[in-house]
Amino acid sequence: MSLFSSVGTTLRWGATHGLMRAAIRRQVRASNPDARLLLDPAMQADPFPHYETLRASYPFAPGAFARLTVHHDVATAVLRSDDFGVTHPTEVVPAPAKAALALAGPPRNPGPIEPPSMLAVDAPDHARYRKLVSRAFTAKRVAALRERTGEVAQDLLDEMDRAARQRGDLTVDLVERYASLLPVTVISEMLGVPTSMRDQFLAWGDGAATSLDMGLTRGAHASMERNLAALNDWMREHLRRLRREPGDDLLSSIVGQVDDDGAGLTEQELVSTALLVLAAGFETTVNLIGNGTSQLFAHPEQRERLAAEPELWPTAIDEMLRFDPPVERTARRASVDTEVAGKAVAAGDLVVTVLAGANRDPQVFTDPGTFDVGRANAKDHLAFSSGAHFCLGAQLARMEGEVALRALFERHPRLAPAGPSTRRPTRILRGYAALPVRLEPAVTAIR
Repeated sequence: MSLFSSVGTTLRWGATHGLMRAAIRRQVRASNPDARLLLDPAMQADPFPHYETLRASYPFAPGAFARLTVHHDVATAVLRSDDFGVTHPTEVVPAPAKAALALAGPPRNPGPIEPPSMLAVDAPDHARYRKLVSRAFTAKRVAALRERTGEVAQDLLDEMDRAARQRGDLTVDLVERYASLLPVTVISEMLGVPTSMRDQFLAWGDGAATSLDMGLTRGAHASMERNLAALNDWMREHLRRLRREPGDDLLSSIVGQVDDDGAGLTEQELVSTALLVLAAGFETTVNLIGNGTSQLFAHPEQRERLAAEPELWPTAIDEMLRFDPPVERTARRASVDTEVAGKAVAAGDLVVTVLAGANRDPQVFTDPGTFDVGRANAKDHLAFSSGAHFCLGAQLARMEGEVALRALFERHPRLAPAGPSTRRPTRILRGYAALPVRLEPAVTAIR
């Protein structure tokens, strides 16, 4: 890394995460509970009591940096409103920090919440990017992938069982050996990415996932940037290969639309879009499978119900997404002076929608703190956001979660936790870094 590049990286960290980290600490000293959540691993492990405290304030409660809401109706209104748009850190920092960012220059490898990522732009760019990839995630395409996903699930279970027998130890890390490998295999095949790279993608993706958070330490920020750089470098070279030798995958179909004169996608737009689809294709589902497994461990009566009524699995997946969603919160910025639930919101103001809190709103969900795999309106959750930025891969994540969890518990009906689990150190994404389980002693059909 050149001296100039190193200085630029330091300036960007200081003007965004460094500044935010200092502001969070000030808010903690001022007894702001949501600021404490951003720094306290114990609160992050179980944030739901905190969300219930926030529910007493309607429509908004004070957050660390902005007003926030845990109310389903308010969150839905904000997410669907044309008066709000997505934002990114460089838009919300004070003027001196913006000057430092201008001096640092743009990052060489923009992250998922920096333009030109689909997560960080609104119309018309958002619609242009989304149109390119939406056909890969239609209900028809996802239905066609179900059989292949089932094959991947069975192969991974066979591999996991065989390795356990060979070791003579039936304890395995479900995240490492199954929950992460299934979605990354499926999305890699969809995008024409070598499945031999799946372990490397998981490592890079895990290292880059903190880019969604705010207030990173200098070390965490440097690690995140290294992983983003590795992902960007690999994808650029992969896209060059696809230009020379296109296949019938999604990336091959859009790579020809690169056009640096502005008529089509620039190279950076294509790289950002490809990386977002790749990462989003497994990040949410890894967390869904881990969180869902944990909830079935904690609620054995619901697990027994699924065994007796397997037709409830689709509803169970939505209940898992409602009860313990893979994404905790997302922010929107008012683009004009507006009003939400009778409260004025000025242009430029931030509103944080706490999706995990909205998913337990008693005005929408009866007994919201109860995990019920037969819940009639489970699908009304906001785990995939809402409005123009509704998760493009929602259909795929639901299908993969259902196939993966049903195959797992049908293969191992007495699957049990085997020691303490470890949550990921991320704040926006909620999932497990490690989930030790014990396979049932009578391991069935190994092919």
